[in-house]
Amino acid sequence: MPGFSAGGGVRAPGRPGARAAGSGRDFAGSGRGRPLAGYPAVMTVRAYRRLSVEERRAQLLDAALTLFAHRAPEEVSLDDVAEAAGVSRPLVYRYFPGGKQQLYEAALRSAADLLELCFAVPQEGPLTRRLSGALDRYLAFVDEHDTGFAALLQGGSVVETSRTTATVDGIRRAAADQILLHLGVPAPGPRLRMMVRTWITAVEAASLIWIDEGKQPEVDTLRDWLLDQFIALLTATAATDPETAAAARAALAMESAEGPVGALARRVMPVVSEAAHLL
Repeated sequence: MPGFSAGGGVRAPGRPGARAAGSGRDFAGSGRGRPLAGYPAVMTVRAYRRLSVEERRAQLLDAALTLFAHRAPEEVSLDDVAEAAGVSRPLVYRYFPGGKQQLYEAALRSAADLLELCFAVPQEGPLTRRLSGALDRYLAFVDEHDTGFAALLQGGSVVETSRTTATVDGIRRAAADQILLHLGVPAPGPRLRMMVRTWITAVEAASLIWIDEGKQPEVDTLRDWLLDQFIALLTATAATDPETAAAARAALAMESAEGPVGALARRVMPVVSEAAHLL
């Protein structure tokens, strides 16, 4: 709650002894929200209330995520988090007795939950439309949390542990599982699973390079290029793996000539036609 410290309280204007925060009393619905004598009619007492344990914890995590998004974890202190949340340092310790390490791991888990949701799009329509939407959400997260995202994937942080590494690996596994569901193969063989994991690695690497290159090219161009890479990997793997070939045929049957696959085919054909002597 901006402007208020945990356990503190402020007195309501003109009401000696009345406390709006930290007193356990809620002014909402008590009749005390009417204009006070001596104040303009438009001025009323705001309905303040204590935050629940869950709300306070979420507030601290939001503050930490905002800081970790734009600064490397080792550059963020508990004092920084307390200041950003508008609370005292002891309060941060009350909710995260393990200190900065525990707070960082909790913030990372919260970010991981958001990233995992990026690929959880409805299984409706052409595959490329689903992946395009997933990439839009993923790249929006990368754009908003650029410094933190880079630190997360590049490692080397002083707060990196086996638990943080496992969290990052979990994001990758969750993304792969979602893509395989979109392909209709929830339990794939090694070739198809490797192909999907290879693409996820390419998306991560491209995201880091994009940040390093000043977020150029435009994000829509990057998304379309990554989508082209998926199509290329899928069809190349399908050429030698029957399971991937079946998944590719089913996916391509839902695509249209005006969609990303048709557009890629038209761009590739002139290049391939010049290598007709190889056939």
